[in-house]
Amino acid sequence: MGAPAVRASCCILCGTAAPDRIEHLLLSLTTACPHLQIYLVDGARMPVLAALAGRYGAHYCPQPDWPGQARAHNRILREAAAAGSAYHLLLAPDIGLPLDAVARMIAYMEQHPDVGLLAPRVQGGDGRLRPLCSLLPGPLELLLGRCFPLLRRSSGRLARYQLHAGGYSRVMEVPVPPACCLLMRVETVLRVGMFDERFLQRFDTVDLARRTARIARTVFVPHVAVVRHPVRDSAGASARGRRRRVASLWWRCVSAWRYFDKWGWLRDPERDRINARALRQLDPARRLQDGVSPAGTDVAG
Repeated sequence: MGAPAVRASCCILCGTAAPDRIEHLLLSLTTACPHLQIYLVDGARMPVLAALAGRYGAHYCPQPDWPGQARAHNRILREAAAAGSAYHLLLAPDIGLPLDAVARMIAYMEQHPDVGLLAPRVQGGDGRLRPLCSLLPGPLELLLGRCFPLLRRSSGRLARYQLHAGGYSRVMEVPVPPACCLLMRVETVLRVGMFDERFLQRFDTVDLARRTARIARTVFVPHVAVVRHPVRDSAGASARGRRRRVASLWWRCVSAWRYFDKWGWLRDPERDRINARALRQLDPARRLQDGVSPAGTDVAG
């Protein structure tokens, strides 16, 4: 497939990824979608990335990406919207894209105007699924995951939280999509207020997804698959990476506190309603009662 017929943009948050990994991703995007407007966010201020951006016609955006990415996302979303983008793709530097992936994702959203966020199937280099979609988190879920991971796994709570019952083999409406490859309808994201810049460590995506659920659907599509490769840091980035990992745990706790302070700790009726709806669609009997076939399409349509 060639370039999408509608205007679209893409943001790559480079982090400390090796430049050759970034170049491979840029080559894939410009080959498949030559009219895609690409924004390259460089928090490490590496001169080689500025050169790569110039070579592939991308916008180079040098700016700190720590302690969060939401501010960078919002800035670029405003620029993309002003340039006329209807769709905006967020990409991690470790994602490998088939040539037709972007066009197929955009085509799905064109056919389903009620979809605000769209996530493809993510798999490792060995072809195994990475179940990155999830329910909206509660404080108990996060506490179990941090302190008692084996109990969480053996009890089935992790499988339930990651929506394993859906098998990731059919279209699913998901409360929280993966942030590593996420296509957004720009109009929808602007309407809900974009990213809340107080949140970091995935909570920015969780917060955006639950606000999006008020006016649009967040959908997982299995027929578009991308590959997530292990991240190889650029030379000299390992020390920075160690410092970031130490700080990451602190910021994850801060973001969790801010998130539950905003939406509720033990009592969160909206979370319960969104999660119940997501789990209900995974039950074939309930899906048929709701007018949806087990294949993930409307029975009437």
